[in-house]
Amino acid sequence: MATNELRSSDDVGFAYDLAKSELTDFYRQMLRIRRFEESSANLYMQGHIKGFLHLYIGEEAIAVGSIAALSSNDYVVTHYRDHGHAIAKGMETKTAMAELCGKSTGSSGGKGGSMHLIDASKRFMGGYAIVAGQMPMAAGIALANQYRGDDSIVLCYFGDGAVNEGAFHETMNLASVWNLPMIFFLENNLYGMGTHADRARAGGAHEIYKAAEAYAMPGIQIDGMQLSTVYNHTRATVEDIRTNGGPRFIEAMCYRYRGHSMADPSMYRERDEVEENRERDPIDNYKNWLIGNQSFDEKIIKDIDSEIETEIASAVKFAMDSPEPEPDTLFENIYV
Repeated sequence: MATNELRSSDDVGFAYDLAKSELTDFYRQMLRIRRFEESSANLYMQGHIKGFLHLYIGEEAIAVGSIAALSSNDYVVTHYRDHGHAIAKGMETKTAMAELCGKSTGSSGGKGGSMHLIDASKRFMGGYAIVAGQMPMAAGIALANQYRGDDSIVLCYFGDGAVNEGAFHETMNLASVWNLPMIFFLENNLYGMGTHADRARAGGAHEIYKAAEAYAMPGIQIDGMQLSTVYNHTRATVEDIRTNGGPRFIEAMCYRYRGHSMADPSMYRERDEVEENRERDPIDNYKNWLIGNQSFDEKIIKDIDSEIETEIASAVKFAMDSPEPEPDTLFENIYV
């Protein structure tokens, strides 16, 4: 792979032989994340979810496509827009929903909330609220893997706002110096909170992957709204790292359909821009591809829709019925 290579978004379709069950599960996973996020928004407005809530709506193809390209032994570390990654890595929706609602049955016992989902048993090592704060920790996990001599890879997600932080540059440098087995995965949705990246980053928002060149790191840019594109290039990158060592950099161009958080009315975006990107909806386009190009029966799609609707309703009920954490748990799992 060239040091800096721009990849087209026109490669619709998979470069690997995948079973029909795998293709079906990709749709199921993306829809699961979408419906989970929509239900989370409703619970937030009803007052059942406190604090901040950052939705992943519109970016589902990234989490599903990239994590599907990993093995179960690989690690994921991410930012605070973490629900999609957690679910794609195998966290049960009821466990995630309970955590969002601050219940004792949640992944962090109700103490972490939306921005701190974690399941070490799945090697999903958490979402982190500090912008770029997850990156040094991801490098630490990759260094430990390298030291042990196993072939595990760390996939570290971050947003375009993180590339202006010192931790981004420090981690990129050390990862390259130490040849760490990790993927720096930029979800470039063009906005850091309410500011377009063109106004916040020297060089603009559209070719951030070229920053990898300064650290002698191979980097590519892909269409993050196209599931097959994300899967193809992430899998190729994973295979490259396992063969040649790491690290690698992937910039996935994407678009979030909701504001930065539920507290953000997103008035800074033009309606035409939002509508234009809605035509690129990763779930609708993938569904149409399955029906039109893979001869999927529409009944299969409808059955999955019904299945996910039932699952998410059950997750909401589980969260609502779960108890609050006991006061004494405030003193558990604390460094002294």
